[in-house]
Amino acid sequence: MAEDKQNHRTFFGQSMQYDIALLFPVLFLVGVGIVMVYSASSALALKKFGTSYYFLKKQSIFALLGIIVLVVSCHIPYRAYRSLAYPLLFLAIMFLTVILISGFGYSAGGAKRWFRFDDFTFQPSEFARFALVIYLAYSMNRKMDRIKAFSVGFLPHVLVLCLFAILIMLQPDFGSVVIFGAITWIMLFVGGVRITFLLGSMVAVIPAAYYMMAGADYRIHRIMSFMNPWQYSGDKGYQVVHSLLAFGTGGIWGAGIGKGYQKLFYLPEPHTDFIFSVIGEELGLIGVLVILGLYTLILWRGISIARNSPDAFGSFVAVGLTTAMGLQICINMGVALGLLPTKGLTLPFLSYGGTSLLMNMASIGVLMNISGVKKMVKAGR
Repeated sequence: MAEDKQNHRTFFGQSMQYDIALLFPVLFLVGVGIVMVYSASSALALKKFGTSYYFLKKQSIFALLGIIVLVVSCHIPYRAYRSLAYPLLFLAIMFLTVILISGFGYSAGGAKRWFRFDDFTFQPSEFARFALVIYLAYSMNRKMDRIKAFSVGFLPHVLVLCLFAILIMLQPDFGSVVIFGAITWIMLFVGGVRITFLLGSMVAVIPAAYYMMAGADYRIHRIMSFMNPWQYSGDKGYQVVHSLLAFGTGGIWGAGIGKGYQKLFYLPEPHTDFIFSVIGEELGLIGVLVILGLYTLILWRGISIARNSPDAFGSFVAVGLTTAMGLQICINMGVALGLLPTKGLTLPFLSYGGTSLLMNMASIGVLMNISGVKKMVKAGR
């Protein structure tokens, strides 16, 4: 009882301390994102909507809402998510199911991944990723004394992952399934699940992954264009080729903001999936290195928060959220640089997209709450 009262005072009786080392790079990237979204999308918006400010206005609104979400989530005690683990999990499953079986789902590019409300869209898989992290952290924290048992520490978590994987594959979205699997694998590894179970799961999933890859012609074409994009420059390799041309044109110092060429109806989705290419062309190697440095600082702080969390639940949450952001960053940049097969995935804090920005800002808020509680514990508050 005394401990509960102390926790109550810690959470609500004191103002949270903002982690400046985490907050600064996030806000800087959001600001850069607004500028680069406008630069990358102005020509497209003018042609499609009659005004070059269309995506700029929406991204500015998303950024403002994202800051509000960050502040609110920063002041929500991270331990409160323990009681929300199953409600969030149920809500995520419900969203992913409804989008498939109802008329509310919005399709684009052959995939049904969004709810659409007038001009705004919501992508349930982004929310589901957050819900999965919270569920895994809560479940592993409860089962710490039996985490090495197959039926306790491994099987239940993999079954939840499989449910998510099935629902997301029906959209279809193979890339998100890979991300969900990687998050689960890393969190279970950190939590102490037997490595034999984890390695065995990797071996077992290879035939299923091969079947899904071979069962869709467009995925095979993506792999072929990835291996030699220049051979398929007029078809499946078109995106990667123009992305590489953008980086090559940028050189060391870049062409200058607004002076990029590949965004002018050559590079598909320049304000979302390939905004990193526009940054490479307009800000050059120097701009790319600055962006990489800011991302490195965010991920380093996330890992540091996980290592120094006041409890295991906070550590698991920090590991999961940091892993999710790190995978998203690496995959988007890898695709833009031709190091990975093409996958429609936004770049955190920079790409145009409301759901991704809001969920990533919420994740930063949760990380800052974990960090702030640790600082107050050290200060004896």
